[in-house]
Amino acid sequence: MATALITGSARGIGAAIALRLAKDGYNIALNDISEDMFEGNDIMDKIKAEGVECEKFICDVSDYAQVEQTVKAIKERFGSIEVLVNNAGITRDGLMARMSEEQYDMVVAVNQKSVFNMCKFVGSMMMRQRCGRIINLSSVAGVYGNPGQMNYSATKAAIIGMTKTVAKELGSRGITCNAVAPGFIKTPMTDKLTDAQKEAMINQVAMKRYGEVEEIAGVVSFLASPDASYVTGQVIEISGGLMM
Repeated sequence: MATALITGSARGIGAAIALRLAKDGYNIALNDISEDMFEGNDIMDKIKAEGVECEKFICDVSDYAQVEQTVKAIKERFGSIEVLVNNAGITRDGLMARMSEEQYDMVVAVNQKSVFNMCKFVGSMMMRQRCGRIINLSSVAGVYGNPGQMNYSATKAAIIGMTKTVAKELGSRGITCNAVAPGFIKTPMTDKLTDAQKEAMINQVAMKRYGEVEEIAGVVSFLASPDASYVTGQVIEISGGLMM
């Protein structure tokens, strides 16, 4: 049975992707930065209920050495990794003039360097397998920019460039690499916004609603499936018609 590794998958979009890929028949390697992220969370039980194997791997994906060891551990546990979903990400928002170096560097490390780390070590395994699917989580912020998110927008734009480069470098080995760029998705982070902020955001969306995490997971499922075997180097915006 094939295995999917999803980073930042204890909750939110990552957990939804993990559950959808479990429904598709993949064994699941969950990842997050600490055990605390999984507390009060039944994602592992939900995945195992689909009749597949599941194990969590605690790893700071911005740490090169930790990623190398974690990928080895996943290979030892499952034998291979057929699908990699680079979902892990953080925000440390602030206007550029007030943004600290720490805010900038932390977001770059988690959002951008993690993609390099994972693509390097999982990609090497996929090259030997001569097959694989890599799906990276970008954002509409990486396509259009977003005030107060210079750090976040920069990393999500970088992921688009990384996606296209990996697609070109690994395509001859039967590996595809694509990105999805979500818009305003209903998550615990958006729940914290004020009603005025929510209304302002929704007014920019043609469909006049937030997206659901399951709608992101559905597109990732397609990109991981045989139906997407000739799709690579693409960025699929999942935004309900934001900024058309």
